[in-house]
Amino acid sequence: MKSTGNLQLTTRGDREIVMTRIFDAPRRLVFDAMTKPELVKRWLLGPAGWTMPVCEIDLRVGGAYRYVWRHTNGKEMGMGGIYREIVRQERLVCTELFDAAWYPGESLVTATLAEQGGRTTLTSTILYVSQETRDTVLKSGMERGVAASYDRLAEVLTSQAARGMEKGARSS
Repeated sequence: MKSTGNLQLTTRGDREIVMTRIFDAPRRLVFDAMTKPELVKRWLLGPAGWTMPVCEIDLRVGGAYRYVWRHTNGKEMGMGGIYREIVRQERLVCTELFDAAWYPGESLVTATLAEQGGRTTLTSTILYVSQETRDTVLKSGMERGVAASYDRLAEVLTSQAARGMEKGARSS
């Protein structure tokens, strides 16, 4: 098991990477942050210097998503996939394929959300086409980008929770 800040990263079998992070927010907010473009664009950025000018999400089984990131140096990176399974606030399963694939094949990502005591554990399992592909991804240092994105997600969730509390106070 490898730990990058609050992110736990392990491997399972020959072809999987499992990433786990606990967020101080109910899973309803975590699910929204993972599926609403206006929220995804605020946190899914990887290391510093990247923005997400394109974030399209058709949240239905068979629906597609598309992300394009742009670095301050002008470099762009795009990826997308198809939703295979959606259980609101519990589970998302989708394919993932980069435009300029830096590893072979399409991966399958399963994200599960488990809430306990107002905290949500997000577990993302990525299944690759081969052990060689998984090992290439592990050697890329991808966990630094994921850890940075999840840190931003924690900040987004804090602001969303505060916004929800403000709305509740105004409506009472």
